Amino acid sequence: MLKLFAVVLLLSGVALATDNYDGYKIYDVKASNAFEKQILLRLSANEDYDFFDLPRSLEAPSRVMVKPADQEGFEHLLEKYSLDFSVVSEDLGVSLRQEREENQNQRLMNLRSAGRSISFTAFHRHAEINAYLDELAAAYPSRVTVEVAGKSYENRDIKTITITNGDGKTGKNVIFLDAGIHAREWIAHAGALYVIHQLVENFAANSDLLKNFDWIILPVVNPDGYEYTHTSTRMWRKTRKPISSACYGTDANRNFDFHWGEVGASSYSCSDTFKGETAFSEPETQILRDLLLGLSGRGKFYLTLHSYGNYLLYPWGWTSALPSNWRDNDEVAQAGAEAIRSATGTKYTVGSSTNVLYAAAGGSDDYAFGVANFPVSITMELPAGGTGFNPSTSQIQSFVAETWLGIQAMAKKVAEKF
Repeated sequence: MLKLFAVVLLLSGVALATDNYDGYKIYDVKASNAFEKQILLRLSANEDYDFFDLPRSLEAPSRVMVKPADQEGFEHLLEKYSLDFSVVSEDLGVSLRQEREENQNQRLMNLRSAGRSISFTAFHRHAEINAYLDELAAAYPSRVTVEVAGKSYENRDIKTITITNGDGKTGKNVIFLDAGIHAREWIAHAGALYVIHQLVENFAANSDLLKNFDWIILPVVNPDGYEYTHTSTRMWRKTRKPISSACYGTDANRNFDFHWGEVGASSYSCSDTFKGETAFSEPETQILRDLLLGLSGRGKFYLTLHSYGNYLLYPWGWTSALPSNWRDNDEVAQAGAEAIRSATGTKYTVGSSTNVLYAAAGGSDDYAFGVANFPVSITMELPAGGTGFNPSTSQIQSFVAETWLGIQAMAKKVAEKF
């Protein structure tokens, strides 16, 4: 039955692929001074341009996707201000179609060869992810519990998996990890699944991480948006609840009620960074809020996986000021960065969200830290693949394995402190 269900999902994914991104270009734009960086910041406020990455550092280029109708004007602006740019992808639609076909083929191969819901050679649909969680709960009942935390706007089950060492002790401190707040960041979902795989199926090697902590993992915060990226619009970011007849969805990572809407979020409902009509307007953010508040006192480490950019970020996102215990967060994040760098050479930038990247209020990390009282709260931005948000299936295993090294190191550092 599982195999038949998965095949139906694969075929439906082909039939519903409608938004092809034909002719869309991806640009890298280099700012050589603070004035040019300000120009890019102002351009990023234009809803016609989708800025994938807008780092503060002058050493790193900004990456932006522009649809065909706006490309001539965009290039004219860059030339007017003498901004150095290159075209990373001449036609995003071509590469996305190739990647979609490759992913579907890998999913079918996995199903035929392994007969299980997931692998790390493909990006999996929401139903497949939930099926994997249920498989683990059935196979390891003494160590794994799966619960439906709530329903998305489109009535999909949002599931959490609680992983213990099976010693029966209750009331342990908790590490809470989530992924998929932003729909298009598929590698984040895969990263969360790899953590689950390591803690459950590779328990013997990782039992020390479960000695004093239980782990609660929510691998898909935004299932409606995630499914939409598979069936229609690959670069969709938001949730899917209608705001008006023309605009759908809210940026879930601008929707938390902590300095909500103060900076870095849009009031325009069609914007990718729309903050929502009210704080916690989305059922998905309400579910995450309730989970975090329910762990008050036990929750010691909140880790949210995103992509992309090789960042380990901690509060605050709403101001450049640092919280009083920022050093605890910095020490944990630095441990993760060093573990990855020493093992693979990949460099992560560590710092507060506002000072390293940009100011954005209403994020889950600030809420976990400032309201739910998690003493360590970190956003991990995984590496870019493809043009940024679209790593190839061949990159999944190396990306998630590398990410796991950093998460292991951070969890061990938290255990030392708490």
